[in-house]
Order: sequence, then structure tokens, then C-alpha cells
Amino acid sequence: MPVTLHRFTLLPAALAATLFTGCASAPPAAAPSTSELPAEWQAPLPHAGQLTVMNQWWQQFNEPLLVQLIVAAQAVSPNVASAASRIEQSRATRVAAGAALLPTLDANATAVRGRQDFVSGLGTTASAGAQASWELDLFGGRRATRDAAQARAEGALSAWHDARVAVAAEVATDYTALRACEAQVEQTQTDALSRSETARLTELSRQVGFEAPASAALARASAAQGNSLLTERRAQCDVLIKALVALTGVAEPALRSQLVAGAAKVPQPAQLVIASVPAQALAQRPDLLGAERELVAAAAEVSQARAARLPRISLVGSLSAARFESSFGDDSGTLWTIGPVTVSLPLFDGGTRRANMAAAQARYIEAGALYRGKLRTAVREVEEALVALRSTADRSIDALVATEGFTTSFRATEARFKGGLASLFELEDARRSALQAQVALIDLQRERSTAWITLYRALGGGWSDTGTSVAARH
Repeated sequence: MPVTLHRFTLLPAALAATLFTGCASAPPAAAPSTSELPAEWQAPLPHAGQLTVMNQWWQQFNEPLLVQLIVAAQAVSPNVASAASRIEQSRATRVAAGAALLPTLDANATAVRGRQDFVSGLGTTASAGAQASWELDLFGGRRATRDAAQARAEGALSAWHDARVAVAAEVATDYTALRACEAQVEQTQTDALSRSETARLTELSRQVGFEAPASAALARASAAQGNSLLTERRAQCDVLIKALVALTGVAEPALRSQLVAGAAKVPQPAQLVIASVPAQALAQRPDLLGAERELVAAAAEVSQARAARLPRISLVGSLSAARFESSFGDDSGTLWTIGPVTVSLPLFDGGTRRANMAAAQARYIEAGALYRGKLRTAVREVEEALVALRSTADRSIDALVATEGFTTSFRATEARFKGGLASLFELEDARRSALQAQVALIDLQRERSTAWITLYRALGGGWSDTGTSVAARH
């Protein structure tokens, strides 16, 4: 049955407010439209049941080592570190943009000794005071700069979450592929030993005249092929281990020792069921939130560029204590000024401000297009993950039946061959069918686990902005 897809009414309120009420200076035609969302998911549900809690995803696999490797990978990932650095940079920019709305206050002190005119004698002048200046933000230009900085700070935080989710998904995918590879190595090793034993027995039969030389050659070729396939599988597993070493920063000997416990066991989620994936679940995606925050920032920059074309008013004031000492006497007092009040009206700049305004509007339109594109991509990725889950579920029973049937047929053929009732060709054909079925079953288990990981990634890893303050401290 199709999954009900609710409209994006629960997207962050700041987006709706900015797009439709708060950004009057931005081109309204560029705002994303919720009408682009489908009325419901078109992909079938993988199961009937309840929605899984995404932020407890990895515990569902009952693989403690996988959780440890994900934590280790996130700690050493350059992408996560770079995203964390961008958070600090964006926060500093936000503080600076907010400070620009307030008056500035500078302290100063001076001391001068000498003759200051022809009448007075040698003297010393000293003063200490403070000077303040403030540019009034009458048209909201500096507020818009602050809002853009705030939106980009939030976008940087979402990018940090996105980097963590991406690393987790990559580690889980490689870990699942390694376990599937190990399972295939076990199957291939058993098959290679069986082929070698068949080749040995066939060679003995040839030597006493019970088997033709061609049959012995076929048996030797089959054994060599089995050994070659086993070597290839082992090399694939080694490559995956080295990929995990690079991702996690764990030393290879230590990683290999940790991997021994669960060798050849493909991680499978523990009864994960999904009854519905509402549209607001996509609001969990950090990349989608980042695109939305960039759109908000671009809209604020349009307001900023517009305010730059309007008059600017600034006010200056100072207060200081001064003292003058000379041979004629001493004098001291307090000096203060208010003003001047400066009004600056742009008259001619060669089209610079107009060009800046046009560039800001173009960036806003671009940000809107990127947001809509990411939204469509997010819907597509969830749909594809649901299709993959349903497909693997539907194929599981058939794959198990096929594996059991071909294995039983191979054992029967092998028994007949040992009794002289089946040819070597029949034995090798049954062996190939049984091995292919076993490998296909392992591949299906890996594909199903990978589909769950893909859904985890498509739903943003279960991240929610309600937990940003906690996550940012880790």
C-alpha cells in the first residue's frame, strides 16, 4: 500500500516566514513551491508496522563493533573536522554582524609636552576619554547582514551533521560489504576444498583406468578455478579492510583482531519496520536544511543590497578629561561633544550599488533553484530506498528456497558421483548452481542491509534540529 505523504507544513517556520512574509524585498517568484511535492509516496512499503526511530538506527543492527567504528571514523574524518571549523567561522561572522548594529566605544589617552604658542611657556597637556560612534540602521541593511550571518551559521551546523551522517553511512556500507565478502570466502573455500578432493579422486581413477584423461583434466581445471576464485575473494576482503582502516584511523592489526568475533556474519537490522514516512521526515535531512538556510541568507542579502542604495545616518560623540600644566599655572576640566550627525546620500557610484543589487537577486534565484532541486532529490532517494527494501524482502524467500534446493541437488549428485552413477560433468554443473545460489543469497543479505543504510542516509540519519545544542558539544 502507498505511504501517505503529508505536505511540508512542518518545515522550519523560518523558511515559510522568510519566503512568503519576511522577505518582501526578494523576488517572490523564486520561492520554492510546496505544490512540487507528490501527494503520496509512489514506492511500496517494505513492511507494515511502526516508524523506526532513526537516531537509534545503528543499535538495531546489534553490531557493537560497527557502532565503535562509526564513532572512530567521525572522530578522524577530515570532512567532519572541516565542517566543525566552518561552524566556528560562521559563528564569528554572526557575532561581528550583530555587533555592527550597536554603537562602538573607543578609549583614548594623550600626553603632550612643549610650547604650544608664543605666549605660554613650556607646558604639559594630558587628556583621557572615550569616543562613541553609531550608524543608525534605519533601512534594515545591517539587520539583514546579521540575519544572513545567522542563517549561514545554522547552515554550517547542518553541514556538520550531514558530514557525520555521510561518514556513518560510508563506514556501515563498507562494514556490511566486508562481512558479506567474508561469508563468500567461507563458501568459496568449502567449494575449493571440494573441487580439490574431486580432482584428487579423479586422478587416482585415471591412473587405474576408470576415468578418461579428459575427465581428469576437467577436474584439475575445476580445482584451479576454485582456488583462483578463493584468492580473488580474499583480496576483495583485504581491500575492504584497508578502506575501513583509512576511514576509522584504527591500526590494521587491531582492526583485524576486532573483526574476528563476527566474521562472515552479514549485519541484519532487528525487525526494522516502517509503516509510513511522512513528508516532514525530510526536514531531518541536514543538506535540505542547509539549502533552506542558504535561501534565507540570500533573501537577506537582497535586503542588504537594497538598503545600501538608501541614505546612511551616523552619530559621533566624545567625553574626555583634560589637564594643562605650565609655568604660568595649571588648568583642568571635562570636554565633551555630541556630533556631528552625518547624513550620507549616494548620488553616483558608476552603477556599483545597482550591480550589487542585481547580483544579490541572482544569488537568491539560484539558491531557490538549488533548494527545489535538493527537495526533489530527497524525495527520489527515499522512494528508491523503499523500492530496494521491498524488492529484497520479496526476493528473500525465493533465494532461500533456491539455495536449499541447489545445495540438496549438489549433495545428491556428489553421492551419485562417488557411487559411479553420475558423471563429472553432472557434478560440476550441480556444484556451480549450488555455489551461485549461495553467493546470491549472501549478496541479497548485503543488498538488504545496504538498502536500510541508504534509507537512513535518505532520511538525514534521524537528525533533528531539536538536538543541535547537544550534538554541537560532542
